[in-house]
Amino acid sequence: MGDEMEGLLQEIRDCKVCKSELPLGPRPVVRASATAKILIIGQAPGTKVHETGIPWNDPSGEHLREWMDVDATTFYDDTRIAIMPMGFCYPGRLEKGGDAPPRPECAPLWHARLKEQMSNVQITLLIGQYAQRYYLGKSGKKTLTETVRSWREYQPDCFVTPHPSWRSKIWLKKNPWFDEEVLPVMRARIRELL
Repeated sequence: MGDEMEGLLQEIRDCKVCKSELPLGPRPVVRASATAKILIIGQAPGTKVHETGIPWNDPSGEHLREWMDVDATTFYDDTRIAIMPMGFCYPGRLEKGGDAPPRPECAPLWHARLKEQMSNVQITLLIGQYAQRYYLGKSGKKTLTETVRSWREYQPDCFVTPHPSWRSKIWLKKNPWFDEEVLPVMRARIRELL
């Protein structure tokens, strides 16, 4: 890994910008390299990921790897797949349940600098509404479902998906076209690049 990329990753791992807002303290989780061809942009780490420091190290990650049709060894090979969440640290919980949204400081502070170092990325997976809103802007639709249904508009360099949490099982039952139309194309493109 280049010195510039390694220096940037260390700077991110040392970040304490929103320390006072994080219930478990800062523990930025990110994986990247200058050679990665696939970039995954999700929301923010959950408690299990915060504990281990390993991104997508939970049931959502297992589901995502199934969607991508890759094993854990391939998924965690940061020379091939980069993982850059919208918020690098666990943001806490909402009063009504579920994790809080990603901290708003991370993406503006770090994403452009990281992406600058990853010039080999050929496809980006925008997972969930936070990543889609940030990166699609006005080309995103009113709802996550409408955005994902319009996945062809973001081709060839971007795939949009719901978040692969347990909650998505209900969404998947209501939207079988995702399994039938989107996943085969996404898997084929990922195989091409790996």
